Amino acid sequence: MPLRLSLLLTLLAAPLAAQSLTDDHLAVTPRTKAEAARIAAVTAPATAFTAPEAFEQNPGGAATVRRRDNADAFSQPSGNIDFARELDFKLGNGLFRKLWVSAPSSTLASDGLGPLYNARSCQRCHLKDGRGHPPEPGENDGTTMFLRVSVPGGPEDGIDEIADYIATLPEPTYGGQMQDHSLPGIPAEYRLGITYEEIPVALSGGETASLRAPTYTAENLGWGPLAPDAMLSPRVAPQMIGLGLIEAIPAADILANADPDDTNGDGVSGRANIVWSLEYDKPMLGRFGLKAGMPTIREQSAAAFAGDIGISSPLHPDGFGDCALAQAACQQAPHGDQDARGFEIADDGLDLVTFYSRNLAVPARVAAEDPQVLRGKQLFYDTGCIACHTPKFVTHRLPEQPEQSFQLIWPYSDFLLHDMGEGLADHRPEARATGREWRTAPLWGIGLTEQVSGHTQLLHDGRARNLLEAILWHGGEAQSQRDAVVDMPPPDRAALLRYLESL
Repeated sequence: MPLRLSLLLTLLAAPLAAQSLTDDHLAVTPRTKAEAARIAAVTAPATAFTAPEAFEQNPGGAATVRRRDNADAFSQPSGNIDFARELDFKLGNGLFRKLWVSAPSSTLASDGLGPLYNARSCQRCHLKDGRGHPPEPGENDGTTMFLRVSVPGGPEDGIDEIADYIATLPEPTYGGQMQDHSLPGIPAEYRLGITYEEIPVALSGGETASLRAPTYTAENLGWGPLAPDAMLSPRVAPQMIGLGLIEAIPAADILANADPDDTNGDGVSGRANIVWSLEYDKPMLGRFGLKAGMPTIREQSAAAFAGDIGISSPLHPDGFGDCALAQAACQQAPHGDQDARGFEIADDGLDLVTFYSRNLAVPARVAAEDPQVLRGKQLFYDTGCIACHTPKFVTHRLPEQPEQSFQLIWPYSDFLLHDMGEGLADHRPEARATGREWRTAPLWGIGLTEQVSGHTQLLHDGRARNLLEAILWHGGEAQSQRDAVVDMPPPDRAALLRYLESL
């Protein structure tokens, strides 16, 4: 019996304790053993590369939308959404784009900004629902990028229910992330400084590439020095497509790919990040965020409202957002939850933003049948890239979420943590993720980055200026795959890149 099928049947027959980390909060119709067998067959890795696989052109299943040739390619609702639910999508879009203002204001539904913030709306970070980027040289506005910050915690700060949890605490003066904007009378926390060193890389066939190694600094500190043991991690806003489909992948299927002890000897040892859910008050599988530090879209959205915009919600009720205890003037500033609403964005608004984020559709692929693309696909498989970038999953049956229910999807990620080497390390843990580990980034839509976002900068901090540079930054568990790309004949390397651009 194939290993993946055996694992799936075992999980169905005797659910792992870890499986309940996420799935028991969903209204799921359980799979039968027959369905599990069908799913194992359809999600098995490809072995022939002379033609596209069935349904490969529709990476989001029935939720896939036509590939547009403009910057709105990532801003379409699920292709299988009905008219009534599309109205909720549009309402959520309105809240996602809303510009928040400071309190007190005559526009009670929009006040509560800050006092510290990175942006005035969700859309200001996720431009066109796409990727952010580092500020250009001489540009002072880092709206689509910021620094997370924390200090090491002690044994008393751990979570007993989560094995291998690495305790961290907010930085005493600056909280959990650095905000470079503030309301009048409140000092902004910092200005992001970046310098780059160019590192030449020799490739086969006489070709060359250059990597830019960044150094980040928190300059113009507005509230005094950082703690000596402060850990800073740069983050750019990720693209938004396909989030609901990712949330609908059974936890058991993600956990089945984990191999923390590398028992199969392929050099890849993916681990699940397990995080504490504020929404459900229990440990859950992390699958969102650059280190898989968030369990659900709703929780991710609420955290972004609090940290990025300074907006309170039922999950983050403080009206002052990310202001630390040491920032008394910030904590005491007026905020917008002092009336009957209770929060600056209440449950209904948070639900609409969650629904919008859940239903941002994945565009259809192009050129899947092109011979060069098919050659690149074979190289992607033969080189071992699919050890982390798992091509396919089938989502849960979800009667209450018809757009995401029982879809064959192609995200090209295992949603697990991997040691990516010292070159990409931020040395800042997050739940079970070490300072060298990152969640495998989904690849769907990656070829549309320039069209949507106006740039081709990739990785967690945008240091890679194109797909080749992103590959060349791979280290740690992906070192052998990176080296294989360096050593490929130039036509093969071009085919691999063409395949990635087709996704």
